[in-house]
Amino acid sequence: MTTRAARWATLQVGKHGRAVSEVADDLGCDWHTVMDAVVLFGEALIDDPDRYGTATAVGLDETLYVREGVYRRQLWSTQIVDVQHGQLLDVVPGRDVAGCCAWFAARSQVWRDGVRWATLDLSNSYRVVFDTMLPDAVQVADPFHVVRLANTALDECRRRVQNYTVGHRGRKNDPLYRARRRLLMASERLTVDGRERMMGLLAAGDPHRELWFAWNAKEVVRQIYDHTDPDLAAAWVAAIGRDFTDESMPVEVRRLGRTITRWRDQIVAWHRAHVSNGPTEAINNLIKRVKRTAFGFRRFKHYRIRALLYAGRPNWSLLNRLTPP
Repeated sequence: MTTRAARWATLQVGKHGRAVSEVADDLGCDWHTVMDAVVLFGEALIDDPDRYGTATAVGLDETLYVREGVYRRQLWSTQIVDVQHGQLLDVVPGRDVAGCCAWFAARSQVWRDGVRWATLDLSNSYRVVFDTMLPDAVQVADPFHVVRLANTALDECRRRVQNYTVGHRGRKNDPLYRARRRLLMASERLTVDGRERMMGLLAAGDPHRELWFAWNAKEVVRQIYDHTDPDLAAAWVAAIGRDFTDESMPVEVRRLGRTITRWRDQIVAWHRAHVSNGPTEAINNLIKRVKRTAFGFRRFKHYRIRALLYAGRPNWSLLNRLTPP
């Protein structure tokens, strides 16, 4: 393959997200020939020291990299993202502490000191990473994951009450199964008729009003983000931790209250930082698009290069200046 063709192939696969096999068909060559060119030029682009500068807000999130072996063992990767600029900084194997700590340790102390905010999705592993490598950064719990935690507690309560009252999983004519979607909807999105229907179904299938308490708890958690006052949020979260852990509450609500209490500082921090893990989730979607195009990956090296070329914002103007060794 000529150098010009190799550069074109790298651009097509990396920037435009085309499949390697498709580009190989266009060039009339083998898959491995194109992939070797992408690796050769792609590594030089993603290892460019000027690819990204200082970052004031960094987020971590995991995504499934591959299922391997007879038993389809899941292997994960962690994305490190500049959430203010929506740029993928790097991809490290696994979702444990060691890989992420090693990546941050390879950055300069000046770079690490420049990170003011660290966003995460209530993961204890990522919390340890930030505590260890970015001790001066303020950790921010992602609002979406906090609200999803409340929705999960509500749904678990509904399933438990369902099994307790009728002795089986939800069926289409069971009151609580019919109410499942209305329960998870935001309160302000319920019409008057929809609210009346939901309350009627709860009255029919929730004899001890456990699910009613869980639904109100979910709405109380959502109200954390109805304003941007840090002091009011701190008082609200403290009240949630106190009220939700009361013995009169369903077990799922008590567990939710303990979790919110454990993460109270990170939850309140959003009201000062106003950054979230949303850009990290967006980067995950871009990586999943690359995975779909490639029909999956078997080598982490290829996976990392393709992800960074597509979502890492390399300087593509350097491509024409690169020469193969």
